[in-house]
Amino acid sequence: MTATAKGAAPRWVSYDFAVLRIVPHVYVGAFIPVGVMVHARTEEFLAMRAIEELDALRARVPEVDHELLVRYLRAARAVAEGDPSAGPVALAPPSERFHWLTAPRSDVIQSSPIHEGLCQDPRTALDELYERFVAIG
Repeated sequence: MTATAKGAAPRWVSYDFAVLRIVPHVYVGAFIPVGVMVHARTEEFLAMRAIEELDALRARVPEVDHELLVRYLRAARAVAEGDPSAGPVALAPPSERFHWLTAPRSDVIQSSPIHEGLCQDPRTALDELYERFVAIG
C-alpha cells in the first residue's frame, strides 16, 4: 500500500493497464490472454506479469512455438523492468516503455487496448488484474 500518515485517507494512484494476449492465427483475430502490464506514471511504476512456464503455455495456447513464445514474453518483461540487457528501449523512461510495449502490432503477441484504473498500490493492482484476466481457475 502507498504510504500515508496514520489516520489519513488512503492515497489513490491512477494507473493504466493492458492485457497481453496471444493471437495464434493473426488473420482470424481470436486471442488468449497470457499477461498483464500496469503503468502508474506518477509512481514511475511499470511492471508486467505473464505466464512464462512452458507447460502452462502449452496447455493454454496450442499450435505455436512455445519456447519462442517464452523468450518473447521474457524479453517484454525485461523491457518493462528496464533491464539494460533488453536493448535501448529498456533504457527509456517507464511511460515510453509502456507505450512501446502496448503499441498496436500484427504479431502473435499483442496488447489489448489500454484501460485505466485507480489503486492504492500498483503492484497489488497488477496481481489482482492478473488473477482477473489471466489466471486459470
